[in-house]
Amino acid sequence: MTDTVWISSTTFPDTGKAACLLTWGNNQVLITPETTLATARDLTTAAAAAETDIALIRSLREDIKADDAVLAGMLTAVRTRRPMPTATRPALRIDAVAGANTGKPYVHIARGSLKAQLTPDGAREMAGHWTEAAVAAQIDVRLRYVLTGHPQLTPGDVDEIFQQLQSVHR
Repeated sequence: MTDTVWISSTTFPDTGKAACLLTWGNNQVLITPETTLATARDLTTAAAAAETDIALIRSLREDIKADDAVLAGMLTAVRTRRPMPTATRPALRIDAVAGANTGKPYVHIARGSLKAQLTPDGAREMAGHWTEAAVAAQIDVRLRYVLTGHPQLTPGDVDEIFQQLQSVHR
């Protein structure tokens, strides 16, 4: 991996609405919880697709004795028939990859010039973190709203509470 990809809950500074902070290398971007969940969905989908592609390749090679040209044609046909997600666009470019020579499934992720390769289990683990961040962002906004309603808590107190919460999560 180029650098570690981090996702954490936060808020949009201008609106106070729920957001997730995507950090990859020196790049940071705020994204909505909906985009975060779409990315988690696509990571999980790509992991399953990569594993299915490998199973298809093995079956075509071992059971049918198909050559590489037939393999490529079949894999292309199967991939074009897969349903494409139609909801929110993900924050990352995500592709299922079947290593025809290695026999291993991978999930490629990218954003801008940053690229990384994950195992299917790694992609599913990442999807779990992204889902947690999206849910936490929604909960954090509600909690922040409730806490700011208590006059004995200053905005600095509320920020300190959230800093403590984030440090416990890491």
